[in-house]
Amino acid sequence: MDAVTGGAGDERTESGSSVGPDGLAASRSVAKPSGPLLLGVRHHGPGSARAVRAALDAARPLTVLIEGPPEADALIPLAADEAMRPPVALLAHAVDEPGRSAFWPLAEFSPEWVAIRWAVEHQVPARFIDLPATHTLAWGKEDETALDAGEGGEPTTDADEPADSQAEETDPRVAVRVDPLALLADVAGYDDPERWWEDVVEHRGAGDGDVFAPFLGLEEAMGALREAYGSGGHDRDLVREAYMRLQMRAAQREFGDDVAVVCGAWHVPALRQKSTVGADKALLKGLPKVKADMTWVPWTNRRLARVSGYGAGIDSPGWYGHLFSAPDRPVERWMTKVAGLLREEDRIVSSAHVIEAVRLAETLAAMRGRPLPGLSETTDAVRAVMCEGSDVPLALVQDRLVVGDVLGEVPRSAPAVPLQRDLDRIQRRLRLKPEALERELELDLRKENDAERSRLLHRLRLLRVEWGEPVASRGSTGTFRETWRLRWEPELSVRVAEAGVWGTTVFAAATAKAEADAVSAPGLADVTALAERCLLAELPDALPTVMRILADRAALDTDVGHLAQALPALVRSLRYGDVRGTDTRALAGVAAGLAERVFVGLPPACAALDADAAEEMRRHVDAVHGAVGLLGDAVGSGRDAGGGGGSGADQGDVGGASGKGGEGAAVGAERAERHAAGAGSGSQGQAAGTGHGAPGEGTSVERRGSDGSASPPHGDLRKRWHAVLRVLVVRDTVPGVIRGRAVRLLLDDGELGQGEAARAMGLALSPGTPPGDAASWIEGFVGGGSGGGMLLVHDERLLGLVDAWLTGVSAEAFTDVLPLLRRTFSAYEPGVRWTLGELVRRGPGERGGSGVGGAGIPGFADEFDVGRADAVLPVVRLLLGLDRMEMGEGADGGFGGNDLVGATG
Repeated sequence: MDAVTGGAGDERTESGSSVGPDGLAASRSVAKPSGPLLLGVRHHGPGSARAVRAALDAARPLTVLIEGPPEADALIPLAADEAMRPPVALLAHAVDEPGRSAFWPLAEFSPEWVAIRWAVEHQVPARFIDLPATHTLAWGKEDETALDAGEGGEPTTDADEPADSQAEETDPRVAVRVDPLALLADVAGYDDPERWWEDVVEHRGAGDGDVFAPFLGLEEAMGALREAYGSGGHDRDLVREAYMRLQMRAAQREFGDDVAVVCGAWHVPALRQKSTVGADKALLKGLPKVKADMTWVPWTNRRLARVSGYGAGIDSPGWYGHLFSAPDRPVERWMTKVAGLLREEDRIVSSAHVIEAVRLAETLAAMRGRPLPGLSETTDAVRAVMCEGSDVPLALVQDRLVVGDVLGEVPRSAPAVPLQRDLDRIQRRLRLKPEALERELELDLRKENDAERSRLLHRLRLLRVEWGEPVASRGSTGTFRETWRLRWEPELSVRVAEAGVWGTTVFAAATAKAEADAVSAPGLADVTALAERCLLAELPDALPTVMRILADRAALDTDVGHLAQALPALVRSLRYGDVRGTDTRALAGVAAGLAERVFVGLPPACAALDADAAEEMRRHVDAVHGAVGLLGDAVGSGRDAGGGGGSGADQGDVGGASGKGGEGAAVGAERAERHAAGAGSGSQGQAAGTGHGAPGEGTSVERRGSDGSASPPHGDLRKRWHAVLRVLVVRDTVPGVIRGRAVRLLLDDGELGQGEAARAMGLALSPGTPPGDAASWIEGFVGGGSGGGMLLVHDERLLGLVDAWLTGVSAEAFTDVLPLLRRTFSAYEPGVRWTLGELVRRGPGERGGSGVGGAGIPGFADEFDVGRADAVLPVVRLLLGLDRMEMGEGADGGFGGNDLVGATG
């Protein structure tokens, strides 16, 4: 911190200096002080930065000493590189433990950065004089809570003073250590420390009066505070200051008194005091050390604004940057920036708005007794004039301008670990620039550049470098499309340094990390998830190791829950072969074996479960059901030479119907709808080729290769899975939620007719079944987001069974089952709930007669309306491209004789 003296009224300090009402010691017209020029500053303070530049221009020292780690002296010349653009930070990390790191952030308006730039421009030697990072990092290793080594060893308070959680709360030093600016502001009559600082420092005109006077006032204020509160109760500050004094003496021996020191104002009195060399060296004796490396890394305004980070963090780096860079009329220029931002967001903001906002800000400043409008006045004016009193556009101004999305840049010549250099090279080649502003990136994996971008992001995730986060793609469910949310944070530079122990390139490091993770994975599901990530990242060298460990774990794991949890991720991985060109044949055998073990162990594992365990097992059943469908599709499409209807990406969009097999399923579906022979309605149509790709009983199509021979019996997995579901349906020891779910899955796959499903529901809801079990059966059958509401809407008998059971439940039992029923039906969409209510209100007689052309709701009859079904078949055939496969595309690009007449009838 830069602390500044304060006083109420026009009084005299003990040294006789006049103190004005704003709390600053009055400027005394004196020449450059004797001895070293000590410039006490507030880190990231634009007022301090302007004052430092003016003082250096006036004093013209022969060397500049700056608070910071001496290991960074060799990095100072890089500040003159045109590619160096703040905000940046000095990064120090332990060589043997890269995760142990410290940052020294510098913004354009940081006094330390201004001093570095001045020294470089004037070809004056510049040196860092704070305690070396080798000791700072070792301190953090010894005691994580004693020193905030995670942000450059600077104290966590805004006053550049260390906090000590062990100090007594009754000690008066604690108050100033918590927030010394608040104490000084209170003495000056201010209730807001930031507003006081702006008034006495930030709003002072540059070059007014003696350029050294502000620093004399700061030194006097800090001297009074250090006299009253000592070192703030933290001995490590004394050690740092002892090292600084030794470095000052060394510079004086070389350059005399033409030495300028830029450091936190809290340290100035300690550097001015007389101390022997022996006493200072005694404080430094026996300090712990670690080997450390240093470099420059990009920083962001958002990280400057984090109070939990750097000790001198500020809330408004964008505003402070504006104050520092604006040559004149800062309020008018700020309002112009705000107007430009709001116009970009299609808000109506005119020049008149800017003029009125400036006038209002100046009026508010005058009413509040401030010399110039500050951030609070400009914010109030923007809200009232440009945002029409709304905080929504004001939040945008706060995010984009007051804080800002600025990301610094460092030159390529800056030291970096080999992994960082390889990452930089790949980023340039793929035109994937790191940005502080969060953005979404849409990738089409059929394009080579996008596929390489996807592989890079997946490999970085394996290395724990979370630059990108995968999110759901909008507008497509195909496996050929990915959407990422990208945002570069400075901490990722540390993650890259940490990951450097695994290899010198991204590919090698990700491969080694994946192999190590496979060995140390705690569970089978973790290994299968890792196998999927290896496929996404295209790490063929790591996959054999992962698959070997996966096979070993699967052979030894007897927990059906673990096996069921592991199977979906493994089966999903089989889909990536078509889009990514990855050979996934090694996974097929492991996945099939895993599925067989689940089939054998699932029925006994579902017996005698409590409510929570039953719900978890139901989720496992759903996951295995989907995995078995994908497993049959993926393996079948990979071996079916005659099925050229689509890739794995297409399967994600069109339920897996491809080639001749897809055509046969669709034809079977058409035939089933025409005759309604044993077919269900509603969700049953899904089983005819658009659900999991499993045709129903009357629509099964045998897969054959190009030579006419039958494909291997991977389709038998579905049949065996259906047999397992039938076992679950009839076992009384299986909880109702699982039995109901098994019936629903069989119905959806066409393995149960509608009559059989109604019979199963009737048995489950019979008077002999406890109401709680019956309610859980209903939840399993029609609950959640499984489309059960539409099933009840379209199936008269099922809705009647539920209605009859519910009206027959006793009052006492109804109270017990109500929460479960409410959870089941509340998941339905409002329109579905309304339709169900209407059907129940009409009563069984009305619902029974609601056929086409009847008095009821159209489309709610007991049987299919064949005429209406026939009308949509040409459109379905056109969408699936069935005519093209049967007849071939004509010369005019048409699709043969598609008769769309009556499609809307």
